[in-house]
Amino acid sequence: MPRKSRIDAPGALHHVIGRGINRQEIFSDKTDYMDFLDRLGGILAETKTSCYAWALIPNHFHLLLRSGNTPVSAVMKRLLTGYALTFNRRHRRFGHLFQNRYKSILCQEDPYLLELVRYIHLNPLRAKLVSDYKALERYPYCGHSIILGHWKNAWQDVDSILRLFADKEKTARQRYSDFVCKGIEQGKRSDLTGGGLLRSQGGWAAVKALRRSGEYQKGDERILGDSEFVKEVLAQAEERFQQKYRLQAEGYDLKKLIERVAKIMAMRSEDVIDSERDRKRIQARSILCFWATNQLGISQTQLARILNLTQPAISYAVRRGKAIVESKSYVIFDD
Repeated sequence: MPRKSRIDAPGALHHVIGRGINRQEIFSDKTDYMDFLDRLGGILAETKTSCYAWALIPNHFHLLLRSGNTPVSAVMKRLLTGYALTFNRRHRRFGHLFQNRYKSILCQEDPYLLELVRYIHLNPLRAKLVSDYKALERYPYCGHSIILGHWKNAWQDVDSILRLFADKEKTARQRYSDFVCKGIEQGKRSDLTGGGLLRSQGGWAAVKALRRSGEYQKGDERILGDSEFVKEVLAQAEERFQQKYRLQAEGYDLKKLIERVAKIMAMRSEDVIDSERDRKRIQARSILCFWATNQLGISQTQLARILNLTQPAISYAVRRGKAIVESKSYVIFDD
């Protein structure tokens, strides 16, 4: 059976799990851990991807990410490819480092966000890398210690998590710590990492109970959420697939996209990409940047080279273009 394609969308919450091939170590020493984290932090900042939770275990890792306009697949490709090359060179090994494809589960935010933060941050304790909960608070390769303020990094979104517990930082940290500590007795949560329908309904007992009552729920192994959330995500993914197929069928490339933006803005194609900075040209370039990254899948880095702009300028233009397209209801196809 062919593998299903991953599901992504700007603003989506993803639980990402990567494992070493044949369960082999992917982190052997402090240098490996820090190289992975440095790469991760740089890519997250560049792509405006949020990270709420993470844990590095010798033979696997967990990340809880919210995608920006750069797909999670692009983020992970850059991270894992660069890290694997460096790891192999340092340890004088050859071949694949990671087992098949990483797993990416698109998650329903309510009620799973905090459950996933807790589950991920308890991983070092479950893996017996630390002796007890007190030791976990100081474990440097897990986001739990960052939220508690024992370590710092610039790329983990601590504030968004703490605000869910209290307005005052000290109170929020204590309540967060109590919440995580209570999760120790739950052990391994297969409903947060296993197969879709079981995950969505809380295990076989819940699924069988629903079936006995005549209710059949929609499930998908790529999605963590209730039936309605699963159906909504799949419908949106199908819509994006149809849009992508039509773009390919009609031969849409950057040149044709520039022509479409020029027509919408009633200007010449060359004016869309020139260096002038009047309001109309800035709006046109912003629309172009948004559609080029969102619809054609052109990376912001590649687009920066093509338009002779900095990557931060492209990132800002993408956000501005998204707002313009949505407020004006602009569409790519001129039906």
